[in-house]
Amino acid sequence: MKKANHIILLSLLLAALLLAACAPKEASNAAVAEDGEAFVFPEGETDFASLRTPGSQEAAYTYQSFFLPAQDNGVQPYVGDTMPYYEDGTYYIYYLKESGDSYNHSIYLATTQDFVTYTETDAVVLEASRSGGQDGWIGTGSVVKVKDVYYFFYTGHAGSDAYEYKEKILVAKGSSLDSFEKVTDWEIVPPSELGQKNDFRDPQGYYDEATDTITLTVTASQSNKARVLKYSLSGDLQNVTYDGIIFTDEVGGYWNLECSDTFQIGNTYYLTYSAQDDTLWYAMSDSPYGPYSDPIRLDGELFYAAKHTENGSDTYMVGWARRSESVSSTQEVTGWAGNLAVQKIMQNPDGTLTLAPVDALVDQFTQRRQLLIDGMTAELSSGSAYSYLDLCTAYESFLLTGTIRFEKNGTFGLAFDYNGRTDKYKTITLDPSGDTLALQFNEGSTLITETPAEIEPGKDYTFTYVQEGSVGIFTLDGIASLTVRLYGVSGKPVRLFTENNTVTVSDLKQYTR
Repeated sequence: MKKANHIILLSLLLAALLLAACAPKEASNAAVAEDGEAFVFPEGETDFASLRTPGSQEAAYTYQSFFLPAQDNGVQPYVGDTMPYYEDGTYYIYYLKESGDSYNHSIYLATTQDFVTYTETDAVVLEASRSGGQDGWIGTGSVVKVKDVYYFFYTGHAGSDAYEYKEKILVAKGSSLDSFEKVTDWEIVPPSELGQKNDFRDPQGYYDEATDTITLTVTASQSNKARVLKYSLSGDLQNVTYDGIIFTDEVGGYWNLECSDTFQIGNTYYLTYSAQDDTLWYAMSDSPYGPYSDPIRLDGELFYAAKHTENGSDTYMVGWARRSESVSSTQEVTGWAGNLAVQKIMQNPDGTLTLAPVDALVDQFTQRRQLLIDGMTAELSSGSAYSYLDLCTAYESFLLTGTIRFEKNGTFGLAFDYNGRTDKYKTITLDPSGDTLALQFNEGSTLITETPAEIEPGKDYTFTYVQEGSVGIFTLDGIASLTVRLYGVSGKPVRLFTENNTVTVSDLKQYTR
């Protein structure tokens, strides 16, 4: 009998051990990081095991902070050029809506208090003329409040070549921020000295209550060289004066500078613009409206048409994250319109600017996730061939932070698995020898976009990377920011890579919402 009891007890003990071994979640929930913060293992996350194609993953994403309009009858619309306006704690983000129920880039509205969650207005705010005419297509503009009236300056782009002017500056007005009526007998046409009647758009207005005047900047082209023009308007719009050219592109050789904007931070004045089919730039001045310094790039080609908005203490750039014409493409990210994207403007002591993540966007990521490495430090060395080390999992949305130190001038960064083949990896690449931060496809052989980033061996650099769906923004804190588009990488490892370098990433942390 005693022997039988021993057998029963032994069986119960083995069963208990087996149950404990089969319960990793309970054991994992007790896990903590080196710094004492507890890891979490949320349930209900999207399972990407069966969603291996870029298209199926994109369809499964729920975009919150990188806003997308709701689908219209199964068709996904996109955010085009943004026209931000701030009032009483709310950011009104007007945008040219691409596809869906939008007719010829009509203007729609989304509002937010924090750039984290958005409320979409279903009704069109300003619609392109369905009967053709000067505004058969609508182009970018801006909202200006004059006393109790809101003016919405916008671009009227003629729907055919039958019109003398391909583009004019038009206006609508309203008593609220969600409803405007077009003013049919008001317009500004290109000045004759431009010598062209095609490129004249993107009016950006600023009201001066003391003088009851509106300053309006307009982007245009003269002799195939990009210009920014200035106009002065009376508050009732009855008097319009052309003040001339305030900026000419002498650096990039561009024929148009889209979505130009001017603003002041401290004692410095800034002009920003997206060079046609290129990146976001800015130039500086000691006085309003120039003369300006040579322009400097501020992000890559995938953060486009960004304009500023401010709340009295902080200033932001609001634009759109470019998409690809085909989510399966490993060669391009060139589509017009995409997700709404916002970054905070930081001013350096010398007046230059960098972009940083929006504070509230970072703060929403509170669930500490376990990495694929032991501890919080990863080190990787390589020769002429790429070396890789798994760091973490690419969740549907996540935040990754850490400190980077490198020893040589070879490239390094983050690599994202696309289809299981290393030669198809998509990389966020730091190149110390070229002073660039770049998005590359096909294991570095296909450059998608890049921005300046000067870094030196032997120094520590902190970074912040936020990804939601296929949109990501990598920030080398205080130095450079790069907006990226990474289709098909969710549910797969994010890897550290090096080439001709030794790299250490310390204090590495990953969070999800």
